[in-house]
Amino acid sequence: MSKVCILATNGFEQSELFKPKENLENAGIETEVVSIESGEIKAWDQDDWGKTIKVDKTLDEVKSCEGYDALMIPGGQINPDLLRADDRAVALVREFDMAGKPIAAICHAPWMLIEAGIVEGKTATCYKSIRTDLKNAGANVVDTECAQDGNLITSRNPDDIPAFSEALIARVKKKVTENA
Repeated sequence: MSKVCILATNGFEQSELFKPKENLENAGIETEVVSIESGEIKAWDQDDWGKTIKVDKTLDEVKSCEGYDALMIPGGQINPDLLRADDRAVALVREFDMAGKPIAAICHAPWMLIEAGIVEGKTATCYKSIRTDLKNAGANVVDTECAQDGNLITSRNPDDIPAFSEALIARVKKKVTENA
C-alpha cells in the first residue's frame, strides 16, 4: 500500500491537513502524521485554534524518506514557519527531493521548499502573501490552483484542495505503478 508522510506541527491550517488526508485515504493511500513533537498537534481554523490530530511519528522516529511514496505539507502561517526553523524537518524535505519523491505543499507550506533550497528554476504557486518569497528563492511563480514541476506540487489556499489532492493522488498512484 502507498504511504504519504504528512509533515505538520501546531498551527497547521485545519482544512489543509484534514481534507487532503481524507482524500488520500479515500483513494486507498495510507497517511502518517509526522511532527516535531509527540502526542497531538492543534490546527488553526481560519481565525482561532481548531481540532487536534494524533501524531503518528516524531521527526526523531522518521530517520529518512524510506517507506513513504510522497510528502505532503499543509499550510497555515504558523505550521511552516515553525517547521522551517527545525533542521530535522528541513533535512527531511531535502531527502524527499533528492529521492525524486513527490512533495506537495499548499498555502504557506512552500516556505519549507524555500528553506530546503529546492525551488530555484521550478514553477510553483503559493498563498499570495509569500509569492515574493518564492520569487526571491528563484521560482517561476504562477497564480493557479495547482502547479506541478518535476516532483513538486503546489497550491495557493484551501479553495485549491480538490486540485491539490487530485494531483498528489495521481502522482502517488503513478509512482507506485512505475515501481510495480
